[in-house]
Amino acid sequence: TSSHIRVGILNNPSSKIKEDNTAIARGILTAFLTQNNSSLKSLLSKLTKEETAKSLAAGTKIAKFLTPEMDNNAFEKKYNTLGLDIIKTHQMFCQEVLKLLPGQMAVVSNGR
Repeated sequence: TSSHIRVGILNNPSSKIKEDNTAIARGILTAFLTQNNSSLKSLLSKLTKEETAKSLAAGTKIAKFLTPEMDNNAFEKKYNTLGLDIIKTHQMFCQEVLKLLPGQMAVVSNGR
């Protein structure tokens, strides 16, 4: 309920990291890097739906899910240049530092 909360995402995939199976993860990371809060919230709610995952797996381009109020140019440029190394780095951090198993989820909190 607070507007003073910060959220971050770390990816800890259980399968081999490839472009075709990281569209949602890369979309979420790109949204965090390029969008304001209201656009970010709107896109995240779209990207986390099951039908979006199925559509992307079937070959739909992620640009279809962008909304007019978003900075579409910034999103597309960053999405197209965001490599897989960042997801591999997240995976290494999750497994080496947080001691998570591949694919295991966790919530890390540093609040009052």
